[in-house]
Amino acid sequence: MFDLFSWTHILILLAVALVVVGPKDLPRLMHMAGKWAGKARAMANEFRKSFDEMARQAELDELRKEIDDLKKNNPITEMANSMAEVGSVMSETATMTESAGQTPPQTTAPVEGQIEPRSGEFAVTDKAAPSNEPAAP
Repeated sequence: MFDLFSWTHILILLAVALVVVGPKDLPRLMHMAGKWAGKARAMANEFRKSFDEMARQAELDELRKEIDDLKKNNPITEMANSMAEVGSVMSETATMTESAGQTPPQTTAPVEGQIEPRSGEFAVTDKAAPSNEPAAP
């Protein structure tokens, strides 16, 4: 706290103040000096707090920006947006064909053998599964 003065310097200043001000007014002078020091310390703390608050606000703004960037670059969000676009195009096409009096094109199921199922998947057919039981005579 007293980096500017050593203890000997402080003692010399107190002795000079005692001689100059006098023992009667020295307590009032010390009280006034203490109030000024307290005000200066309060102002320094307030400045430091406001500076810390501004730094914290800047960090929060950076974090919000990063989160918004992550939300924009999220593959799931991109997929949802593209699916919404496809859905809107399909609904527009359906309304256009209905208003023209046409029936919307029907999608046909893939013919068996045309698309092979991926590993671990089974092809769906209308045929019954072959049974291992012998036929009854």
